[in-house]
Amino acid sequence: MSLQAKLQENVGLSRLNTLSVSATAKHYMDVAGLDDLHGALAWAQESGQKTLVLGSGSNLVFAGDFDGLVIRMRIAARYWEKVDDSGATLVLGAGENWHEAVLYAAGAGYRGIENLALIPGTAGAAPVQNIGAYGVELGDTLVSVTALDRDSSQLVCLDNADCGFAYRDSLFKRSPGRYIITQIRLRLSRTQPLQLGYRDLEDYLGSAVSQDLDALAVAEAVMAIRRRKLPDPEIIPNAGSFFKNPVVPVEQFSELQAAHPHVVGYPYNGKVKLAAAWLIDQSGWKGYRNARVGVHNRQALVLINHSGGTGRDVLALASEICQSVKERFGVKLEMEPGIVGGTAPQLSI
Repeated sequence: MSLQAKLQENVGLSRLNTLSVSATAKHYMDVAGLDDLHGALAWAQESGQKTLVLGSGSNLVFAGDFDGLVIRMRIAARYWEKVDDSGATLVLGAGENWHEAVLYAAGAGYRGIENLALIPGTAGAAPVQNIGAYGVELGDTLVSVTALDRDSSQLVCLDNADCGFAYRDSLFKRSPGRYIITQIRLRLSRTQPLQLGYRDLEDYLGSAVSQDLDALAVAEAVMAIRRRKLPDPEIIPNAGSFFKNPVVPVEQFSELQAAHPHVVGYPYNGKVKLAAAWLIDQSGWKGYRNARVGVHNRQALVLINHSGGTGRDVLALASEICQSVKERFGVKLEMEPGIVGGTAPQLSI
């Protein structure tokens, strides 16, 4: 099929973002391989079109239409490399469903990403946010990323250190638009200890000991916990955790504890990571709804689009929440999702 035949115009994006926000792409193309990707980028450059690379739209808020070319990454690949007695490297194309890849690895007896089960999105989007849950981050297992460097128009292989991973952050997030991830490699183990120290996991697993568990059992526990706490985007549109857990100096945490003895925080790299959900809940937002959008009644981190809200409706609510938390606790919240299209309202801090 020719490039022109693959290009579409005025494509609705409500089904391509988990908030189900209505938006339109002026141009749109599914990309299933490198030839498609090069062709789409060349067409965009020749036509003077800006571009947006889209996975499953699970970490985006469309504040308006996108006046350019949306490239939907559909590159498929899932296979093992460097298999030995202790482990193997899992190779994933950027378009692979992340959760399905987690279950595939865990079902094959490999450990390392089972705590990341049920996180929505694609493999190619996972390194951008350095996705994490229940004491594990993608950067813990990622070996390398293959990406198209748009500055040089060359494929590059970036190892873990090159990716600059931090809490919900990476080189790719700090250099938006430069790199288009096409493939990732994860080193997984058959023998490493399971990561069971996160409180929700400990509570759920109860008396079970690690010797009696495998990666698939942990993945299933994580799935049960997430389903109990988080809404299914297919039923209640949402973008998952909308705010990062703030990281503050120990001194600031001590001051918060003095004023709010029940504040929730955990040691993190010499500082303290606060529970954003607790801050939002204590500020009175958990379960809040206006006519179109709201805050989930079981997880204050999750903003929901219950009645056809726009991206600007979601962002306006996020701004109110940020302002409220800042006034009550003196803590700045930061959004996790990216904002695309239109002019987003300034988040209060």
